[in-house]
Amino acid sequence: MTGDGLPPLRQVITEHGLSARKSLGQNFLLDLNLTRKIARTAGDLTQSTVFEVGPGPGGLTRALLAEGARRVIAIEKDQRCIAALEDISRHYPGCLAIVQADALEYDFAAHCAEDTDVGIVANLPYNIATPLLVSWLTVKKWPPFFKSMTLMFQREVAERITAAPGTPAYGRLGVLAGWRTTARIAFDLSPKAFTPPPKVTSSVVHFVPKADAADVDPQVLSRITQLAFGQRRKMLRQSLKPAGGEALLAKAGIDPTRRAETLTIEEFTALVRCAG
Repeated sequence: MTGDGLPPLRQVITEHGLSARKSLGQNFLLDLNLTRKIARTAGDLTQSTVFEVGPGPGGLTRALLAEGARRVIAIEKDQRCIAALEDISRHYPGCLAIVQADALEYDFAAHCAEDTDVGIVANLPYNIATPLLVSWLTVKKWPPFFKSMTLMFQREVAERITAAPGTPAYGRLGVLAGWRTTARIAFDLSPKAFTPPPKVTSSVVHFVPKADAADVDPQVLSRITQLAFGQRRKMLRQSLKPAGGEALLAKAGIDPTRRAETLTIEEFTALVRCAG
């Protein structure tokens, strides 16, 4: 038994036949010291409802509950993992809800409508990490349903999320994350921490929503950043042609010969206002 009174994760994986599936973007984090570190990075969870995406055999789930999370809602697509998660649920009666669903189709806000203290903490499956993050950053209502997010990404993606204007990693993710949140890389994890080990280093990123984020249409901002960075070597007058090109840029007071990576987040939101 481990410190939380449950079997070691390697034993759980063996008993339930939970070999990680590449098709589901699975890399299991088995070191309970590291999962506890992720849970602590999320802050005080004792009054929180915490959404976890892709819990797998439940390493992070156990850490969240051991750190005192009031309630955890685990969204797991893989039917094979449900029995292992049910073992955790029995160990922490009334604290863990297990939902077998595709997180990309799950309405998070609707399932915590009465909660005022909501967090998202997850070792996200690599193959859905970016679209999930974008969906949370572009919800219509802001401030959003969550008070913070503590999420794991490939290091390269984490660098793009936290990149500043004018840096090589700056792009659409940096604009969307910087527009509505304060995001920081909390720490890195070696590939050796996972089973099977991925080919890249992973990073845990902590997000706190900004109460004063510019009030612009998230879908328009998403489209403009997609156009601008989709052809990042080209001048904005060319890459933004489908959204108005030179006329739009003139209206926003932006030099049409500039390139996307030189624009600040404020300039991108100005473009959205002028596009509306």
